[in-house]
Amino acid sequence: MPDQYSNTLPQLTLLAAANWKDYTLLDSGGGYKLEQFGQVRLIRPEPEAVWRPALPEIEWKRADAIYRPAPEENGGHWEYHRKLPDRWKMSYQDLSFWVQTSASRHLGVFPEQSCQWDWADRVIRASQTKPKVLNLFGYTGIATLAAARAGAQVTHLDASRKVITWANENQKLCGGDSLSIRWILDDAMKFVLREQRRGNRYEGIILDPPKFGRGPKGEVWEFYKLLPDLLDACRQILSPHPLFVQLTAYAVKASAATMYYAIREMTSAFSGVTTAGEIGLQEQSAGRYLSTAIFARWCQSDIYHKLNID
Repeated sequence: MPDQYSNTLPQLTLLAAANWKDYTLLDSGGGYKLEQFGQVRLIRPEPEAVWRPALPEIEWKRADAIYRPAPEENGGHWEYHRKLPDRWKMSYQDLSFWVQTSASRHLGVFPEQSCQWDWADRVIRASQTKPKVLNLFGYTGIATLAAARAGAQVTHLDASRKVITWANENQKLCGGDSLSIRWILDDAMKFVLREQRRGNRYEGIILDPPKFGRGPKGEVWEFYKLLPDLLDACRQILSPHPLFVQLTAYAVKASAATMYYAIREMTSAFSGVTTAGEIGLQEQSAGRYLSTAIFARWCQSDIYHKLNID
């Protein structure tokens, strides 16, 4: 039976990224985090780090660069303490990808997302099928590569030609030319509506929508305004026997409980289990948990109970 609505409050889970060898959250505090990306040590803003740093100042001064935020939202610049390569290679499990500093604080990988990559990998492998998976707002393609490596046929969509090119380069870097991936430059909502009209269906959907964004033709994306419509459209392109849905959200005021109810409603016609919570990173220094995003995900009942996954 599908999940039934009740008066029971959802149980929210805290997930911390693990299994990394090329990334470490060294420390955090004072509104910043000290991170090791391969051989490069960086300092980036982190509003959640309201506590004091645990490491001495000398460790922070060893950083190769720091991102200084501007007063306006999303603004800022990098200050370099030594010259960095234009880009450098990192790996997670059997995946390889390029990272680099850019005009924003982002480097092309969100290390905490490894929780989501691992979960989708386990679900896809346990299905013992080659499910069709749609990755919306796919960014540099690491989630796409993880799903494809697990056996999925992935359609990867993003509104930025630059990051799709980056994702293609990541595919080549990890020797994934034989993987079943279709790269699409488009607006997420427009593409999903066209897929609905074409009768195309997917067993899995991955969503990582930004708070605000623009499509390739200037289409405006606003999280709170358009997410309900997008989830409803995505429901229409789920196959009659879907495998999973995964939603991650950054820099929004919504709670994990909000995401839980949105995904549970979206998948109410199917037999499965909805879970939700926060994903984050655990410091090497003091072991504090740094929450970075909220998530909700739904998994088909048999697979969920087979794997006993959160």
